[in-house]
Amino acid sequence: MMGKWWRQFLPRSAFSQIFLLIACLLLINQIVSYVTVAFYFIKPTYQQINQLIAHQVNFLFYDGVTIDRDNLTVVDALNNKIRQDDMKVFNLQQAQRAGVERATYYSTLSAQMSEYLGGNAEVRVDQGKHFYIWIKPPQEPSVWIRVTLTSFNEYELSPLTLYLVVIGALSVLGGWLFARQQNRPLKSLEKAAISVSSGNFPPPLPLQGSTEIIEVTNAFNQMSHSMHQLEQDRALLMAGISHDLRTPLTRIRLASEMMVKEDEYLKDGIINDIEDMDAIIDQFIAYIRRDQKPNLQPDQVNRIIQEVAQAESARCDNIDLELADCPEVPMAPIAIKRVVSNLVENALRYGNGWVRMSTQHLPDRVGFCVEDDGPGIDPSQIENLFQPFTRGDTARGSLGSGLGLAIIKRIVDIHKGKVVLTNRPEGGLRAQVWLMKKPRVD
Repeated sequence: MMGKWWRQFLPRSAFSQIFLLIACLLLINQIVSYVTVAFYFIKPTYQQINQLIAHQVNFLFYDGVTIDRDNLTVVDALNNKIRQDDMKVFNLQQAQRAGVERATYYSTLSAQMSEYLGGNAEVRVDQGKHFYIWIKPPQEPSVWIRVTLTSFNEYELSPLTLYLVVIGALSVLGGWLFARQQNRPLKSLEKAAISVSSGNFPPPLPLQGSTEIIEVTNAFNQMSHSMHQLEQDRALLMAGISHDLRTPLTRIRLASEMMVKEDEYLKDGIINDIEDMDAIIDQFIAYIRRDQKPNLQPDQVNRIIQEVAQAESARCDNIDLELADCPEVPMAPIAIKRVVSNLVENALRYGNGWVRMSTQHLPDRVGFCVEDDGPGIDPSQIENLFQPFTRGDTARGSLGSGLGLAIIKRIVDIHKGKVVLTNRPEGGLRAQVWLMKKPRVD
């Protein structure tokens, strides 16, 4: 473990790891390219330039320096012997004014120049507005010779710089394309997995990418197909059972209607049991419906709340409404009405006859809330209540099939919303549902 501490600093995602690998290879490539070009292109070029300049300096001092009455100094005499405009001789003071102090001393060039001139020479390079090479010759240490290299222009891109820029840009572009190509199947796989987890079953993903990614994609396609088949079999089984149960229930109800008056109490109990069983079957059918893409249309939450309150007023006259000014939001009205009806049904079933329905409006969402005054629920059981066939038996009785809240959560999830259950401080349960003004697109 101690030898692998460095791994914690490595990136986690495949895209970052691939890009880091390519960046390291690019850096090594740039260093090798620079060293190669410097030693096999730039260094020989400067040596050749240094040698040519040395030949010119030797030629300048070949026959000595003659001072006559027209040439009062060594500098004047040397300048008279120069037949080209890119070379000029300065004394020490003139050289300082001309900028020799700004020039950079190069020991390698100085050693080469000393070898070519047969004495201790000094070479400096000035890369200002112009490219100057300053030489202090051993034949006359009191002067500086300046050579102007007009072919060197700082405003022009050197071959080395151009080479490194092109290679670097192509390497980065190639690395980005390679990492993107490798990461694209993983992104598709991620989206498909999220889709399957929400109940949708996309078509098989194309087999592309590396061998490992192709194997993972193929395994995912097989898993998705198996889950889809299992879901279809489950839905068919549940629908078949629900359908087959309704036939004997209908017969039992017809038989109960033919009972004599003396058995009226028994008849009412049988009819109530049949209605409960029929409601449970309706919940089974509602739960196995996989309509994951409802036709969303703008509608008012307040309108649905008022319709449910009016429908339930016949059996409960203690329903409080607190409706805020809410805008329209995209929804499937029938599905949302089923959510409100199920929440009100639970409130009436487990409460003490009081229900409050309210709406809320936030900048990015609209919500509605259903509260009751019942015993509430153990907080440790709240999350489990959204699972199918789960009931809060210990706190709120054992009526129903345990599918009501599972159906509610499924509908809210389809709308990309959120449902939260909390206990009221005054006692009872508070069910809060939020619907987004602009549902997320997966």
